[in-house]
Amino acid sequence: MAKPIYILNGPNMLGTREPGIYGAATLDDIREDCVAVAKQLGHVIDFRQSNIEGVLIDWVQEAGDKASAVVLNAGAYTHTSIALHDAI
Repeated sequence: MAKPIYILNGPNMLGTREPGIYGAATLDDIREDCVAVAKQLGHVIDFRQSNIEGVLIDWVQEAGDKASAVVLNAGAYTHTSIALHDAI
């Protein structure tokens, strides 16, 4: 069996925080879209979300052995996390 694509999400308020700027789609909506596209392309995804920086780092490191690829939406950690940057 092929390794999954990890889709990792940091802190977010998708669908509720300023939908006029960030859109009305929730994280669950995005998950459903990702699953559908992955299925069409013959892939499996492992979709995760955490508000905890260390958990995201653990998942990035885990992906090195267990995933075929990583898609990362780090949220606010995109701007602030040197540790997450190093893990990537």
